[in-house]
Amino acid sequence: MGGNGGQPGIHTYTSLVEGGPFGSVEPPKRPTGRLIMHSMAMFGREFCYAVEAAYVTPVLLSVGLPKSLYSVVWLLSPVLGFLLQPVVGSASDYCQAGWGRRRPFILTLAVMMLLGMALYLNGDTVISALIADPSRKLIWAITITMMGVVLFDFAADFIDGPIKAYLFDVCSHQDKERGLHYHALFTGFGGALGYLLGAMDWAHLKLGQVLGTEFQVMFFFSALVLTVCFIIHLCSIPEAPLREAAKDILPQPAPQDPPLSSDRKHEYGSIEKVKSGYELAVQGEKNKNPAEQVQRTMTMKSLLRALMNMPPHYRCLCISHLIGWTAFLSNMLFFTDFMGRIVYHGNPYSAHNSTEFLIYERGVEVGCWGLCINSVFSSLYSYFQKALVSYVGLKGLYFMGYLLFGLGTGFIGLFPNVYSTLVLCASFGVMSSTLYTVPFNLIAEYHREEQQEEQKLQAQGGGPDGRGRGQGLDCATLTCMIQLAQILVGGGLGFLVNMAGSVVVVVITASLVALIGCCFVAVFVRYVD
Repeated sequence: MGGNGGQPGIHTYTSLVEGGPFGSVEPPKRPTGRLIMHSMAMFGREFCYAVEAAYVTPVLLSVGLPKSLYSVVWLLSPVLGFLLQPVVGSASDYCQAGWGRRRPFILTLAVMMLLGMALYLNGDTVISALIADPSRKLIWAITITMMGVVLFDFAADFIDGPIKAYLFDVCSHQDKERGLHYHALFTGFGGALGYLLGAMDWAHLKLGQVLGTEFQVMFFFSALVLTVCFIIHLCSIPEAPLREAAKDILPQPAPQDPPLSSDRKHEYGSIEKVKSGYELAVQGEKNKNPAEQVQRTMTMKSLLRALMNMPPHYRCLCISHLIGWTAFLSNMLFFTDFMGRIVYHGNPYSAHNSTEFLIYERGVEVGCWGLCINSVFSSLYSYFQKALVSYVGLKGLYFMGYLLFGLGTGFIGLFPNVYSTLVLCASFGVMSSTLYTVPFNLIAEYHREEQQEEQKLQAQGGGPDGRGRGQGLDCATLTCMIQLAQILVGGGLGFLVNMAGSVVVVVITASLVALIGCCFVAVFVRYVD
């Protein structure tokens, strides 16, 4: 698992499909500073996520969004993400931009995040200044705010896949593991800082008075942090353009090789096995760019068939990721409401000047501090993961993350108490760090194993077997499980709460799902020795 400590300079190491037909050259060892710069994207994204978690509900309430549209707001983005994320991930595998494959997608999605925040935090103010008619103003304010929330969630969910694929493209195996730990570390720091800034009363501070409202203050900080973090991220590690990499390392085919039959099965990775770049070259298309040849064969039909034919160990990893995120989101999306209603015994439906409502608000504030504890502990645990993995391995880390979260949420649901709940919020951080690192470490292990198999075949004189895939598609397929989990949580937990008449059922459900996940990751997920 050691990296290649190559000499500094220009390295061409990106192939059309990593470990695939064109082979691959191990990237040089990356300095810690570069990996930290790469992780700043996760800091900025999570900071903005925390701001959204703190402010999106007050914003939606302030513009008068009808209750019937709440489900549309929360379900539209994950549905779009689940359907489109593998397509975008696969497209990034074959992007021929001179700036690299992943960074154009990352930049576009970051701009979409910024635009989404501008719409949902400032839309009501802008519409109020432009439209005087109350009825038209209400309709436009609701429309702009909903568009902003959906656009932000869509882009923020999508961007994780290209960021992970970018890390995998430019780093050695050892640096991939280090980079994932830094990603989780800065994810926690970003979330903690976002929750802390969201908990401050900006309306009574000078900056809030200068900028107008606390919504404008948070947009100012969010836009600043997001812009700076993504500029640092995009300048962290250079990417080799796909066109140059494929041209430099394309082997010369032997003219006597026989043409391959065209009735082969579609392999996982969105391209036909018979249409891999090497085989196209064998068929005599020497004068064309192999990246363009492969891209021409990538269709929606082949992509869907490839996803259906994914190897069993990839499918099991996706299922475990879905179980983990379903448990995690079930708890996180309702946690502040649980604190206000169950732990503090407040009532959100009482009059706003009543004691019950004020008690509920106090519980929500304390719940935000619990989420801050979750973010801080996620960062701390990410740091200690590097030491723990040498003792318990990835299987132990995966199992322990699900187990601690399941036990922690179970105790919170059965024994709701302010102090014990805040202490057990540390188990949320363990789960968060686990979900952000271990599954992607396993993806990296699977890719490394496949590269070694390809090298063995080539050393024995055999041609490539076409199993190489774009890492962008693998990362996108894994991260789209988050959107599917959001769909399940958004569509099912509200029904459970109405049936049970208490939000305690949410925490208990999260615990049970996590404990089921323990069994799944121990029995069905494949770990590479």
